[in-house]
Amino acid sequence: MLSAMLFSIATVALCQFALYYWRAVLTGVASQPISSRILEAANVEEQLLSGHHFPKLADLYALTPELKGKGGGLGFVGAYYHLMKRLGQAFGRFAPSASSWSEREQQLCARYAAVQIGRRLEANLAHAASLRSC
Repeated sequence: MLSAMLFSIATVALCQFALYYWRAVLTGVASQPISSRILEAANVEEQLLSGHHFPKLADLYALTPELKGKGGGLGFVGAYYHLMKRLGQAFGRFAPSASSWSEREQQLCARYAAVQIGRRLEANLAHAASLRSC
């Protein structure tokens, strides 16, 4: 009985650590500067970038091919965005602070997608330049 309880506590702690680590990585990537070319392609200004732009940025990300390697994509971030959107809709009427928190998280997802598009384009340009030099 004691071993089962210790195992469950350890599992919950590990899951919590994994979630916090993933959130820290998401925040770290989203805090990087966004290329002006990406913002022009998405037709948005950086000061006005919000969570509502995430679907447009996700579509733009899907349109940019990855020439080298196999990338991760936006799978978990997309799921997190939709979860935050639904939480904001569900609890926004009862708690305005939950709605503003949800919007900040959606904006974080949009910034992450924009930075990932820039990374992918830079990697493609570097790969194409290396192919030309051979």
